Amino acid sequence: MGLAKTEIFTEEQNSIAQYGKVFGHPARVAILQHLFEIDTCICGDLVLEIGLAQPTISQHLRELKLLGLIRGEVEGTRVCYCIHRENWLKMKAVVLPFLNRDKQTAPQCC
Repeated sequence: MGLAKTEIFTEEQNSIAQYGKVFGHPARVAILQHLFEIDTCICGDLVLEIGLAQPTISQHLRELKLLGLIRGEVEGTRVCYCIHRENWLKMKAVVLPFLNRDKQTAPQCC
């Protein structure tokens, strides 16, 4: 398999692609939606809320945490997760201008 050659793209392009990848799975979207809906840290079992196996949930949480959209803190024997609000706003600052590019120019084709 070839290399992604991410070094030839700008930091902004790589960031947008990473955010796109994390939103590219409905389980991660469901986890984020649930965390926003409860509007607090969840220490309970996301398996019941999302309906996937624990190892699968853990893998999706790891991806979200790696990108910094959620944070997890150890409390006793469990990890509590919540939205990382500061990083969520940073993500929006990167992605929204890209998504709003269609508003900046008048249609010239088709």
